[in-house]
Amino acid sequence: MIGYYIIAGLIFAVSWYVSNKLKSKFKKYSKVHLQNGMSGKEIAEKMLYDNGITDVKVISTPGMLSDHYNPQKKTVNLSEGVYSQRNAASAAVAAHECGHAVQHAQAYSWLGMRSQLVPIVSVASKLSTWVIMGGLLLMATTALGSTVLLIGIVLFGMGTLFSFVTLPVEYDASKRALVWLENENMLTAAEHDAAEDSLKWAARTYVVAAIGSLATLLYFVSIYLGRD
Repeated sequence: MIGYYIIAGLIFAVSWYVSNKLKSKFKKYSKVHLQNGMSGKEIAEKMLYDNGITDVKVISTPGMLSDHYNPQKKTVNLSEGVYSQRNAASAAVAAHECGHAVQHAQAYSWLGMRSQLVPIVSVASKLSTWVIMGGLLLMATTALGSTVLLIGIVLFGMGTLFSFVTLPVEYDASKRALVWLENENMLTAAEHDAAEDSLKWAARTYVVAAIGSLATLLYFVSIYLGRD
């Protein structure tokens, strides 16, 4: 289990660094006020309108960087620091979340795949750790332990798959956001650079999560292969 704690520690350290870097970038670019004077809400509404999307509402949600698109309710949920603010960071986040709405409207395949995985992963993620730990404990006393461990690895693998499917979804949403912001001349060159940098660091949080999940999965697979 020492190996597991080493991997977990490294993942935590990198995740902490990227997360704090994202927060510092968001804080920095929140001071880059937009010359067009538009709020995050107004940016989002215009992007939806320009893409012919009329059945999605832009609403405010509590928290910091809690922004997300809800495909079931068809709402673009913007955090308090994005919804009413008029800066490069809020423009980037608002446009990014609308990028997901555009993906949904255009039946983007990777988004569809991720949506199909959600109910499976929601169950698998709750059980995987317990099943894996149970398998590791049982391996010391019975051959059944290897089977239990394998089941846990498969469950954990569903979460890993989900994290990698999420990557093209997030990168594509950012690409759509930046292209729209540029094509519609929503931002100055400096504001656009700030928005792009914000989205790059946001995307890196997903990359770290995916790599961390894969590293953990491979660790458990190595235990299974070594004891099988």
